[in-house]
Amino acid sequence: MKIAVLGTGEVGRRLATKLASLGHEVAIGSRTADNAEAVKWAEEYGGGHGTFADVAGPAELVVNATGGLVSLAVLQSVGADGLRGKVLLDVSNGLDFSEGFPPKVVTPDGVSVAEQLQHAFPETRIVKSLNTMTNTVMVEPGRVPGHHNVFLSGDDEDAKAVVAGLLGSFGWAPDRILDLGDLTSARAVEQLVQLWLRLYGMLGTGDFNFSVVTAPTAAA
Repeated sequence: MKIAVLGTGEVGRRLATKLASLGHEVAIGSRTADNAEAVKWAEEYGGGHGTFADVAGPAELVVNATGGLVSLAVLQSVGADGLRGKVLLDVSNGLDFSEGFPPKVVTPDGVSVAEQLQHAFPETRIVKSLNTMTNTVMVEPGRVPGHHNVFLSGDDEDAKAVVAGLLGSFGWAPDRILDLGDLTSARAVEQLVQLWLRLYGMLGTGDFNFSVVTAPTAAA
């Protein structure tokens, strides 16, 4: 697929690199066309780069890897025409570092970032996933041994299937991908990041993840 990754931070570059390694045609977007990180990444991995609008326009799938507090402004810079009908994988978290670490998790207007974006762009098929772990685990789940999960939230079943396929190509087994339902469930996974941040501070590493374990079903 032609995939646009919005955001040149560590998360954006990590996802763009993995997607390019899987054979996708990847372009990484930033506020300016000559962003140093984007140019460096494109030269190293043979991908494209440009403004957010430049890369999102021709893409079949868009990944929002920008900070959750600026994601709406980023998508507004792309415009509805550049996002209409496309699957948008939102991995952002609304983190406010103004008072240091751990940051506060901000819920815009009492909802999730993903819902805020969906409300602003109703013709874009937004799926929330991958925001509850560090970026290395996103693309290499085997870094964490044993059973652990990645979550999906979204209103469009076909869009969630597309994202689940990408997750599978990253190494996430089907039984580890938990579909939580419609996009309102993104509120829960965005708030879960508060616990992740506390654990990160305690453990001193991001190489961990959440596992949902159920009791065995009693024999009939």
